[in-house]
Amino acid sequence: MKTSAEGRERRASPEPKWRHSHKLTAIFAFGSCGGYSGRNIVSLFCSEGRNETLNVTFSYPFRLNLVALLEANTTLCNHSVPVTHLVGDSASSAQFFVGVAIICFLYSIVALLVYLGYMHVYIDSDFGPMFDFGLTAAIAFLWLVCSSAWAKGLQNVKDATGTAGITSTLALCKESDVACEVTDFANMRTLNVSVVFGYLNLIVWAGNAWFVYKETRWHSQKYTAQQGAGARRGQQVPAAI
Repeated sequence: MKTSAEGRERRASPEPKWRHSHKLTAIFAFGSCGGYSGRNIVSLFCSEGRNETLNVTFSYPFRLNLVALLEANTTLCNHSVPVTHLVGDSASSAQFFVGVAIICFLYSIVALLVYLGYMHVYIDSDFGPMFDFGLTAAIAFLWLVCSSAWAKGLQNVKDATGTAGITSTLALCKESDVACEVTDFANMRTLNVSVVFGYLNLIVWAGNAWFVYKETRWHSQKYTAQQGAGARRGQQVPAAI
């Protein structure tokens, strides 16, 4: 059972101003990734005949294997070319990243309502802070996992849509009289920013986990034990008669 001293200790614990800043970082994370759409322009330089260009448009959730380089059988550079799609699928990592961001945003809204409207219940219970700490620590771990997965998925998208990826995918590019090159790249700055915000969320939630831990009875018991040990060390030992 929680003592009144522990309750006073929790009340004395300051509420950091950045406690709820993870709402903004979560918004920036899924906003910079979830609505992305880009286009690369592939130039085909033919030694015989006129040069050609291909438009490669891809977007969230980056199922590249469904993106067509050539939507129908055609003739380019005097060569017959079959229907061709990009290679790769980063949908799982992208959707995992966006899903974690949305869940974190919704949880932050619920937590804010609890802190504003039911703070007295939160302070006077053991379950509330302990549950909050466990969930906050779990979310910090999820940010580590999903940010790392999305960073790898983004690199796969860049490789598949770059010159080397297009050359290895399109059989025409392997012909000796044809050279393929991506001459206009999609702006992936927002995707790079989403990865940065993913790791920033990890730092913010890990910091929040520490502040929530200080509100649990585990920290209160440790603090009380340290205070008691310090008081005992401060007592004077009576001199021998």
